[in-house]
Amino acid sequence: TNIAIIFLISIILTLLEKVFWINIAWYYDWTNIIPILFFSFIVWFSWAFISLFMSRWVAKTAYKIKPITSEEAFNLPAKQKLVYQTVLQISERNNIKMPEVWIYQSSEPNAFATWATKNSSLVAVSTWLLDSMDVGEIEAVVAHEMAHIINWDMVTMTLLQWVINTFVIFISRIAANFIEKVILKSEEWWTWVYYLISFILQIILWILASFIVMWFSRKREFRADEWSALFIWKEKMIAALKKLQSLQWKMLTDDTDKMATMKIQTKKSTWIKALLSSHPDLNLRIKNLEEKNIF
Repeated sequence: TNIAIIFLISIILTLLEKVFWINIAWYYDWTNIIPILFFSFIVWFSWAFISLFMSRWVAKTAYKIKPITSEEAFNLPAKQKLVYQTVLQISERNNIKMPEVWIYQSSEPNAFATWATKNSSLVAVSTWLLDSMDVGEIEAVVAHEMAHIINWDMVTMTLLQWVINTFVIFISRIAANFIEKVILKSEEWWTWVYYLISFILQIILWILASFIVMWFSRKREFRADEWSALFIWKEKMIAALKKLQSLQWKMLTDDTDKMATMKIQTKKSTWIKALLSSHPDLNLRIKNLEEKNIF
């Protein structure tokens, strides 16, 4: 997604600057760094928070489901009612508005939360997760997702991504201008040289920066596990993670991996993929909880 965004923004800026002659940031002198920094700051600030506020709409569109109303909750099957009641209980204890609750049809044992603010959020749980888990495990999973909302995890991730992307754009444009003007000295056909070098550097720097972003994402997952263990009970959260682990082998396809950043479940992968994964390996999550003095 980031690569696509970077490419799209690069195309838009090229058109504005070279077709419509709109000078965005006066960056053609590589020593003039303040306009470039300001430009990068504004572009990625806008994108980060637009994407944050669109997150609920994106999730609703992807799953094509509606939230459960308080009236409907009384007539739900026992496990679905448990999800609603757990979300309600945790939101009341933490003085936040009740999030929307979704139960969606899926052949994966997963749950996710998304929001722009604590008082504008949703929690979704798949039918297969409910069918596969007992009452205590479901409570733990829901508490884990509520922890993300209460701890502002998505907002924090948005801020981090904004800062990272700002410096990716900033450094790539400074470096591209320096290479083009000072090293290559290609004054005649500098337009396409500059944008090609800038785009390549953006991709390389973003991949390197992703190690930082994904490391932080994994840290927030550990924290959400610990918060769930505190609120519900450590053994319930450990049991939920072990149940997810036992269900992994049943995963026949990865068609819904596009929503992986919202999910609990994660599959085993190579070490490089693990470093670029938003979620830690389940073995590490279980070990982390077992070693914590949480009662």
